[in-house]
Amino acid sequence: MSLSRDLLEKDLYKVLGVPKDATESEIKKAYRKLAREYHPDANKGDSSAEERFKEISEANDVLADAKRRKEYDEARALFANGGFRAGPGGGGSFNFDLGDLFGGAQGGGGAGGAGGFGGGLGDVFGGLFNRGGTSTRTQPRRGQDIESEVTLNFTEAVEGATVPLRMSSAAACKACSGTGDKNGTPRVCPTCVGTGQVSRGSGGGFSLTDPCPDCKGRGLTPENPCDVCHGSGRAKSSRTMQVRIPAGVSDGQRIRLRGKGAPGERGGPNGDLYVVVHVGTHPVFGRKDDNLTVTVPVTFVEAALGGEVKVPTLGGPPVTLKLPAGTPNGRTMRARGKGAVRKDGTRGDLLVTVEVAVPTDLDDKAREALESYREATAGEDPRAELFEASKGA
Repeated sequence: MSLSRDLLEKDLYKVLGVPKDATESEIKKAYRKLAREYHPDANKGDSSAEERFKEISEANDVLADAKRRKEYDEARALFANGGFRAGPGGGGSFNFDLGDLFGGAQGGGGAGGAGGFGGGLGDVFGGLFNRGGTSTRTQPRRGQDIESEVTLNFTEAVEGATVPLRMSSAAACKACSGTGDKNGTPRVCPTCVGTGQVSRGSGGGFSLTDPCPDCKGRGLTPENPCDVCHGSGRAKSSRTMQVRIPAGVSDGQRIRLRGKGAPGERGGPNGDLYVVVHVGTHPVFGRKDDNLTVTVPVTFVEAALGGEVKVPTLGGPPVTLKLPAGTPNGRTMRARGKGAVRKDGTRGDLLVTVEVAVPTDLDDKAREALESYREATAGEDPRAELFEASKGA
């Protein structure tokens, strides 16, 4: 697992705001806090926040992985000053054999075995550093990440759905089988001698590697560039795949599907697919976090005297709620387990808000009944307390 030169030049602990001896839980806590603050969904259109989020994610990818963190710490300690520091033997000289350190060790430990690294730091750093010559191994390349969008209706977002996504990404060119040469016979790049990397001196007799500028890290250059990919070996490829959108997604949520992005090169892993979800509205139901909401009209009689009211649910049979006598307009009741699906598979609740329906047309019998009710309650003034309170401070 290799670390790039750019990563080694950064203080990843400073990026996350944690000390170098931070525990795994402290790193995770710091990352989550910063990720929430700088997530693109919370800072739409803010390019600086997006760059900060990438930097935070990059730091977490290294420090949250014990193996990568160890590589990073060792590399920073060894090469921070452009070379090795003098060992405890003093005198500014090395107290171990550089040939063993960079892959020549066969027995491990002792002064000549680089402190028990076994295969040497050349293996630990994945070919990042070269001594003198060039490496003969061409590094695998991870595929690009892809971002797509999908629109779900309200019910699909609550219950989850499998949707087809048509995506375009760079893949091996079919015309030249990924060689970049129309005849399928590319030659070894003379600049990097097929390694895909060029060395740059950094002092202390060591060099850092960068992707070859002539072959773009492929190690090969075409004799006769392919007419389709123009010698790059990569061409646009479209494919349709079925993507499962989990239940309970919300509008604007960004879902990461590992390994579903563009194919890698030379055995490298695929990139990731990021799907931004858009959710349509519903004519009856709304949503508040994991709960669904619905407004149910009731008659004045039901609100005053109480009774049982049937309430619709999303995709299921109606439920019956008991309306207490004297229920005020706007009161919200709860139907448990009838809401959206949570991440753990349980469901939120259905929040039912009562709305007293006022009739616009009354027949003579209904009007007479209301007139009688008005006479019976003539001594009551529901606004008395309001006016009394208005006289206060």
